[in-house]
Amino acid sequence: MLNDKKTIFSGIQPSGNLTIGNYLGSLKNWVTLQDEYNSLFCIVDLHAITVRQIPADLRKRTLEVLALYMACGLDPEKSIIFVQSHVPAHAELSWVLGCYTMFGELSRMTQFKDKSEKNSQNVNAGLFTYPVLMAADILLYQADLVPVGEDQKQHLEITRDIAERFNGVYGDTFTIPEPFIRKVGGKIMSISEPTKKMSKSDSGDGSVCILDDRDTIIRKFKRAVTDSDCEIKFSEGKDGINNLIMIYSAFSGKTTDEIEAEFMGNGYGNFKIAVGECCADALGKIKDKYNLYISDKAQLEAVMRTGSDKASYLARKTLSKVYRKVGFVTKP
Repeated sequence: MLNDKKTIFSGIQPSGNLTIGNYLGSLKNWVTLQDEYNSLFCIVDLHAITVRQIPADLRKRTLEVLALYMACGLDPEKSIIFVQSHVPAHAELSWVLGCYTMFGELSRMTQFKDKSEKNSQNVNAGLFTYPVLMAADILLYQADLVPVGEDQKQHLEITRDIAERFNGVYGDTFTIPEPFIRKVGGKIMSISEPTKKMSKSDSGDGSVCILDDRDTIIRKFKRAVTDSDCEIKFSEGKDGINNLIMIYSAFSGKTTDEIEAEFMGNGYGNFKIAVGECCADALGKIKDKYNLYISDKAQLEAVMRTGSDKASYLARKTLSKVYRKVGFVTKP
């Protein structure tokens, strides 16, 4: 089913509203990657329930994320696009890998510590073992590459450790994945708190959502936090304006030098409006495509069904190998 290209795997949780951080940091890059690699792009709904979800909202957002994947340019003919819970092998391999993961390794995960503080009333075992399921996601498909940001590097490192430990016991079983470092736009910060990453769960003006309307997008950028200076220049200590320059660069295709020259002598107000309009123009085209996809439930179901069938075929090949190596009796 896959050719001799390298395989790349990634996914996004269907929780919160996808932002321009998700688009510029992940989705936009994925569209290019699908032409260069065997690509699997997952909607990781199993991961989403480590935090309590309203069931109806989770179902709705799962379909929304699928529609957004395609609206942003992911092609089911080029990539395997599927919903994580539709492929039971993810949970099955996660259990096996959990038996080859050390408690101390999981205890050191910084995301567990951070999320435990934010969700102190629901510090569940799934939150603790989250990296094992992520390892299963990646290793099931013998992924060579995994796009990662700063907040996911630890999870890829433990995935590599688990795979190497298993291979050391049972021989060559898993491909050891390498990080794929994202291009420009890899880390978009909040426009209201530019020292913090833009978040799907932020309901305020700090996050610009892919499905925001034009007026909302421009209004948010007009309110973006900058600094007391007035020079539009990328430099240390100017977190707010640096973030806006990165966003403008990612949407316009212009370099930092070109942007600085374009807005030389302009104030922050004019620049923020320009960034907002550039962003709104790009997202408007995506939203138009999204509206077409989300209104065609039959097409979404067909994409999910085809994607899960393709993913399941690949996943079962790996899982069968793992089951045989650990000593499970083959099902008659």
